Amino acid sequence: MKPRKQSQPPEENPEIDFGQELEEVERSLLDLKERYTQLQSDRQQKAEWEQRRHQLNQNKHHTPEIKAELRQIKQRLEVLEINLESQLFSWGSLKKPFWQAVRFGGMGVIIGWILKSCVG
Repeated sequence: MKPRKQSQPPEENPEIDFGQELEEVERSLLDLKERYTQLQSDRQQKAEWEQRRHQLNQNKHHTPEIKAELRQIKQRLEVLEINLESQLFSWGSLKKPFWQAVRFGGMGVIIGWILKSCVG
């Protein structure tokens, strides 16, 4: 019989585990930097489009061209606002608090039922 070759669990080889965790942290940092850069760019574009919309609204004579440009600016601002909101709130950032609320809320309901059945 051949002796079985056992692979080491990750707990026994901390160097590999640390290296993988470090790579994951580096990837997360790069993603965060990219999102931050995009966020800054979107904020700057939003400010520019709002300024342009303000300039066009101050014009007393709203020609069809100005009205069309105002509609385009409004659409672009809506897209930018959605991008800004989606970058700030993602399912990944809400996942942990959501499941904690579900878990502890569920436990509260169960404990309430138990207490109610004991009393009543």
